[in-house]
Parts: sequence; C-alpha cells; structure tokens
Amino acid sequence: MRIELTSLFVDDQRRALAFYTDVLGFTKRHDISVGDDFWLTVVSPQSPEGPELFLEPADHPAVKPFRDALMEDGIPLAQFAVDDVEAEYERLTGLGVTFTQPPTDAGDAVVAVFDDTCGNLVQIIAMKPERASST
Repeated sequence: MRIELTSLFVDDQRRALAFYTDVLGFTKRHDISVGDDFWLTVVSPQSPEGPELFLEPADHPAVKPFRDALMEDGIPLAQFAVDDVEAEYERLTGLGVTFTQPPTDAGDAVVAVFDDTCGNLVQIIAMKPERASST
C-alpha cells in the first residue's frame, strides 16, 4: 500500500494552482476539465512521479464548517517537508505569504505555519538531524 494522491480543499482552483505553483514551487501534473471544476493536481519538482496533491473544490457543505473550525483553532490541514524551515520562511515571506506561526523549535523538528490564501493553514517541517548517540 502506498499514498499516490491526497487532496486539499480549496476555495478557487485557479487561484490555488497559481499559489501552489508560482509561490510554493510545486509543478502542475494534471489539469483536466470536469464540468465546472477541474481534476487539478500538483507534485513536488523533487519527486515528479511521486504523490500528487489534488486541489479539490471546496463546494461540499461539510467543508466550510470543518475548515473554519481548523482555521479558528490554528490547526494546519496539510504538512509539507522542507530542508530548512528558516530559509523557506524567509523566501515565502518575501513573496508575501502570511505566516500564523513563525519558525518554531518543536524538539525533533522545526515547524512554521502559513495561510495558503485558499482557505487552509499549511505547516512546513524540517526534521533535525539525528543526534549521534554517545557511548
């Protein structure tokens, strides 16, 4: 079993595509018209054949209260791995991205949380290198 696709509800698919590609740096994988919406996926340029993120329309009535509750409580709906949270924070802040949590030491990792402009909070995380055990 493996993860090949996961989804993130977005308010506007085209605006989400622009943010996730132009700002975050993902690559568009699929853009297929499905009625009024699109089968719209992005992938990491470091793993173009890897898992896809479906930018799914947030039209279902259950989505808004769910996302509103997460946003109100400051809970990210997605998490992306980065090599250096501080560097990504600086890069994204320079591009106008709003962070709700700056880089924060979380023990074994450094995390930060930003607003994706599409109705979601997203966490970035970099695991700290494992410490050599002293013997």
